[in-house]
Amino acid sequence: MKPVDVRAMTEDQLKDSLLKLKEEQFKLRFQQASGQMENTARYGQIRRDIARIQTVQTERNSQEEQGS
Repeated sequence: MKPVDVRAMTEDQLKDSLLKLKEEQFKLRFQQASGQMENTARYGQIRRDIARIQTVQTERNSQEEQGS
């Protein structure tokens, strides 16, 4: 997921994407613990995507607070 794509999302889309990514991260954590994880790089990608989404949410919240 590219930063441009994340910034184009609405708040609801961001929340949905964040929830899906956290669920996938949870599943991958169990796969890694049991030794069944095939694509180890995917875990890092998910972490970065979660961070991107949270960063955009924080930026939007701080802009709203400054605007009020």
